[in-house]
Amino acid sequence: MRHVPNVLTITRILLTPVLLVLLMADTLIGQAWAFVLFVIAAISDYLDGKIARSYKVRSRLGQFLDPFADKVLVLGTFAALAYLVPSVIPWWTVVLIALRDLMVTYLRTRAEARGKSIRTLGIARAKTLVQLIFLIAILLLLVLAKMPGELGRLASLLLESPVPFMLLLGVVVFTLITGAAYLFQKEYSSPAQPNG
Repeated sequence: MRHVPNVLTITRILLTPVLLVLLMADTLIGQAWAFVLFVIAAISDYLDGKIARSYKVRSRLGQFLDPFADKVLVLGTFAALAYLVPSVIPWWTVVLIALRDLMVTYLRTRAEARGKSIRTLGIARAKTLVQLIFLIAILLLLVLAKMPGELGRLASLLLESPVPFMLLLGVVVFTLITGAAYLFQKEYSSPAQPNG
């Protein structure tokens, strides 16, 4: 089980470009498969962290790869959706999320340069979960909106309503709060910690 978390993380990284190509195809089949791959990637994110904690797998590679995989998956999907449905996901929200991630990455890199580390906060794990749930919901709505009949009409109406944007604002605010939490966290002398 020692290498399973890293294998799952690498799989998540490899799935993301395929997912984004399918999503950008802007077809029912393409976006349906993108939705399926995103759900698989989200589940792998949960599993690699759970396995790493359960078996106390400590890996500097995993410590770097796991947040990197999350950023590739989440930011890539947000950017693709900002292109496809800018009325739902404006570019400025993606930029704010990306800036938060860049700041945390900078803080981690600075701590590593001093031979220390910054522990992953519980609220940051919750942030990733909130982002994943939001993206799954939007991807599902995109798929349903392309279907004929009443279901497609209702999904389109929901996408065009203020609801998704209001939820996005909540996601962005929560994301920025978690970034601010890292500014006040102390650095620790043991850099290796369970992957996840």
